[in-house]
Amino acid sequence: MSSHAVAVTLDAIVIVVYFLTIVGIGLWAGRKNSKLTDFTVGGRSIPWWAVLASIIAAETSAATFLGTPAEGFKTRGYLYGQLVIGTVLARFIIAWLFIEPYYRYRVQSIYEFLQLRFGPRTRDMAAAIFLLTRVLGIGVRLYLGGVIFVVVWRFLFPNAAVTLETYFWGIVFVTAVTTLYTAVGGIKAVVWTDLIQACLMIGSVIFALVAIFLAIPGGWETIQTQLAASGGVPVFTWGWDSSRPFGEALKHMLEQPYTLFAALIASTFFTMATHGTDQDMVQRMLTAKDHIRSRLSLVLSGLADIPIVVLFLSVGVLLYVFYAVHPEKVLPAAQNEVFAHYIVNEMPTMIRGLVIAGVLATMMGSTSAALNALATSFVKDFYEPYFSKGSDDRRLIFAARIATAVFGILMILVATLAAQAVLTDATLTIIPIALGVMGYTYGSLLAVFLLGVVTKGRGHDEWNVLSMVVGMFAVLVLCKVQIPLPPELFGLRMTLEEIKLYWNFGLMLPEWWPAIAWPWYVFVGCLVTMAVGVLRRTPDAVLTQLKAHAPQRD
Repeated sequence: MSSHAVAVTLDAIVIVVYFLTIVGIGLWAGRKNSKLTDFTVGGRSIPWWAVLASIIAAETSAATFLGTPAEGFKTRGYLYGQLVIGTVLARFIIAWLFIEPYYRYRVQSIYEFLQLRFGPRTRDMAAAIFLLTRVLGIGVRLYLGGVIFVVVWRFLFPNAAVTLETYFWGIVFVTAVTTLYTAVGGIKAVVWTDLIQACLMIGSVIFALVAIFLAIPGGWETIQTQLAASGGVPVFTWGWDSSRPFGEALKHMLEQPYTLFAALIASTFFTMATHGTDQDMVQRMLTAKDHIRSRLSLVLSGLADIPIVVLFLSVGVLLYVFYAVHPEKVLPAAQNEVFAHYIVNEMPTMIRGLVIAGVLATMMGSTSAALNALATSFVKDFYEPYFSKGSDDRRLIFAARIATAVFGILMILVATLAAQAVLTDATLTIIPIALGVMGYTYGSLLAVFLLGVVTKGRGHDEWNVLSMVVGMFAVLVLCKVQIPLPPELFGLRMTLEEIKLYWNFGLMLPEWWPAIAWPWYVFVGCLVTMAVGVLRRTPDAVLTQLKAHAPQRD
């Protein structure tokens, strides 16, 4: 057997052991799921430290593992890392505002809280937004599962053509395995496999960072020289150009995705939405024994994000230096594939297998959590109240498992479309696409939850639905969103630029209006939704508030 074959075999053994371990743990964890609360919130008995690891694993998806180094490689710096400031601030706000009410009302789907506050229509709208957005968001991330398999395919068969089908089968394999243990094990399988996957992910990126550093001849001196020649390593920027008139400077700042203004304001609102009003994230927080332990897990996960994002961006920066001093090495056209390309083609045997397993771990961790959250929301918000009132736990758990499989299939379809979009335009990076999808809708979701926790009145159930629709449309228009959908999706013979023009929602706005960057989407949607939402209250609620603030007479 050749040395190449031995190396491939050893790497394959590492990956197979990982898959068997994860599936085994997932199936073992769900062996006692006799009640729906066991399947959805683990009987509220998960230790806080396991919840902490699960949060880290869920938010550190394959988009983070491969997409964040792509941002560091592209910008040759840490500008993307500024957004962590907002993620930390948001966690304190979420812990203070949202967690305790969720525990007080003993909800399994957090959208049940909206029904208690406003009514069934608000709940249905919010749950529908979550289901649609999460399928799209995780589906886009799953495309990166196809990326790692494509890079491995190129390594094993350098002369074979890479087509959409190559991406498709990689996506199907990982999604099928993840769906299996999630459908059987429920949230317990998600949390305990996330713990293993979080450890593997952090260990893998540290191994990768050290390996890239040691592969750069001259070490720190070479790194400093190359980065200085490229313009230095930017860490923070306000994005404000004082040499321009106020209007132009404001437009320029809002069009930049990675600025301190975006970190302090936009990222805070974004994280409030993703970690406070998203069933995917909140569900694992509800597995802790009480709201105090849940808050602890949430806040500590925010602090852990700081070194994690620095690690991933450092990988991207060092990759830029590595390929700058090795110009003879061929780079992939898509920047999303740069780290995966290095892993497969440059890393030592077995370390390569470990890091590939780390990539798969991050993707499977975020996917399993999303599948369980989607199934929980579907059963609690739609299936049980509308199709199966009074059903026993056995039937509801069966419905949740079927829903898990259906959502897995939908994610595969979305991931395939994302792969087609990147094949059409190799310059697309996955982080703005994956997070931008949530930005379109999560501002409205955050706004209605804020109305539920910070206002006293009952509100108006139907009006809340209208407010959310207006908020989502406002994001598309006010931010001048251009959706890069592949022309083939519609059977159109159009160029990419033509299809972007066709899906440009900001054409009605004047030229001087900024094309607002994706981190601000949630902020814009939240403000508009809240502004519309407070315009109408039920008469009883308004009367009660008027009486409470009326001057007292003798």
